[in-house]
Amino acid sequence: MPLSIGQQASLRRTISETDIVLFAGISGDTNPVHLDDLAAQDSPFGKRIAHGILSAGLISAVIGTRLPGPGTIYLNQTLAFRRPVYIGDTLTATVEVQALRPDKPIATLRTVVTNQAAEVVIEGEAIVRLPS
Repeated sequence: MPLSIGQQASLRRTISETDIVLFAGISGDTNPVHLDDLAAQDSPFGKRIAHGILSAGLISAVIGTRLPGPGTIYLNQTLAFRRPVYIGDTLTATVEVQALRPDKPIATLRTVVTNQAAEVVIEGEAIVRLPS
């Protein structure tokens, strides 16, 4: 099915302790604000937060599996981190088609991640090469 302006897809996931620990191990980002309760108490957030890029990874999951879907290749992504994500937060990543290039298989996508209170935690824009 061809893409159209305004078309959307979403993915929902609850962020767990395991997600944060595994992401720290894979990425090497062992910042105590993510892993250490005592250190996080002294942070501006007052408790542990998830890695921003872990939350942003949900955008990639939507793009690569739902819209535009398998075979899509990232060309660019902007991210503005608006709110912290805590263990137990349920995030919804949504991608919306904003523009389609008529001369090339390239789309511009609005990307947003919200928490269970419908607060925006991440917003941005992705430019992707569409699957052939």
